[in-house]
Amino acid sequence: MRSNWLKNSFVALAALGLVACSSDGGEDTYIARDVEVLYNLAQDNLDRRRYRFAAALFDEVERQHPYSVWARRAQLMAAYSAYMSNQYDDAVLAAERFLQLHPGNASAPYAYYLIALCHYEQISGVARDQAKTEEAEAALTEVIRRFPESEYAQDAQLKLNLTLDHLAGKDMEVGRFYLKRQEFLAATMRFRRVVERYQTTSHTPEALHRLVESYLALGMVDEAQMSAAVLGENFGDSKWYRYSYSLMVDGRTAPEAQGGTWLSALWPF
Repeated sequence: MRSNWLKNSFVALAALGLVACSSDGGEDTYIARDVEVLYNLAQDNLDRRRYRFAAALFDEVERQHPYSVWARRAQLMAAYSAYMSNQYDDAVLAAERFLQLHPGNASAPYAYYLIALCHYEQISGVARDQAKTEEAEAALTEVIRRFPESEYAQDAQLKLNLTLDHLAGKDMEVGRFYLKRQEFLAATMRFRRVVERYQTTSHTPEALHRLVESYLALGMVDEAQMSAAVLGENFGDSKWYRYSYSLMVDGRTAPEAQGGTWLSALWPF
């Protein structure tokens, strides 16, 4: 990805006359431009939504004028331009480099936030690997931890809540899979993780109910009663408490169940 972007950037710069071939057919050499002209050209392309072009030009500002005040601005703008062109890996690398060089800069909160956005935008469906979701969780948490009073913290918290809900959804999917295969111990581990780690998400009521079902299947009645009690205390008005109550009180299946045994109440929901 990186090499393709650099190749495209080189072509873009050549179109502007920022690079030229040497007369003897040797390697290409760069033609220096005034820093303000170069930066404004990059900004103009950003405004025109030519994001890859803009990123290449912002990189060129830093390359040609590394010690200018423009270079520091250009580093972060290159990261933003790469983000806008969906070049997330490049954007993260550029933002991380900015933070390494300027950790105390006033724009540091935004750099951390931009890194978090790059990971957040790559969250995939619950059926797929959730490595990017976990990276988004870590990056969003870092924004909130480091800059709780910043303008980015509130949005980071919102996105973090959605990210946690997504991770909980993945555990619920895997837990249901184990439950359907009657691998109850493995199922309880997934549902317990939802309750313990993602207790503020929308999946908690169902996770508690699934624990009741799994514990009953394992003959762990006390644990089932405890899960049902927690469910009733916190989500007494939910359908999941009604299902658990039916199981614990008289062994009836959930209202939607089709079949005779309590295990049939697991599906199709």
